[in-house]
Amino acid sequence: MKINHVTKMAILFVSLLLIVPVTSVAVDIKSTVIGDQLKKKKQSESNKYLTAKEAYAVLQENGDNVLFIDVRTPSEVEFVGWTSLADAVIPYMTNDFDEWDEKKHRYQKVINGDFPIVFEELVMAKGFNKNTPIIFMCRSGTRSGKAATLATKLGYTQAYTVVDGFEGDKAKEGADKGHRVVNGWKNSGAPWSYKLDGSKILFNQ
Repeated sequence: MKINHVTKMAILFVSLLLIVPVTSVAVDIKSTVIGDQLKKKKQSESNKYLTAKEAYAVLQENGDNVLFIDVRTPSEVEFVGWTSLADAVIPYMTNDFDEWDEKKHRYQKVINGDFPIVFEELVMAKGFNKNTPIIFMCRSGTRSGKAATLATKLGYTQAYTVVDGFEGDKAKEGADKGHRVVNGWKNSGAPWSYKLDGSKILFNQ
């Protein structure tokens, strides 16, 4: 019998829940980002924001007490890179290769219906709870904001979004105009690599 990914996560959740106590450790997280100053598409109902540099600092100081989730697609992390500091890659959206977005010149993206299920199973499997700080990161801060909003609606009280994402924002002028070379995890000096850890890519298609 073939066991799908969600079933595997459920088994992992049950086994770890038996041995890992659910705890909540106070973590002091400081941010310089003001939500009202962000573009609407990057705002989150959680109203908790971090730059990539701030997120890296939080993970350096409190990594064991924080959940860090990359919400990009497996293709993105494979070809663009990722950071092994991420606890998991759970795509908030996936590519629909049957639908082309003429305006954006790419395939359409659709909401990953398994995201909330896999996300909450991971939280419990790690021994965390709804008061644990959770940091979401995507390419440039839009999908991670939506993921933080979803987590907030599910009752999580400390859902943060990395506003400049993994790749950063596009340069508005100069030789690199239109390219993502402004801020972001990849441009900030934080550690990243093209070598993935398949066990952290939690994706059910």
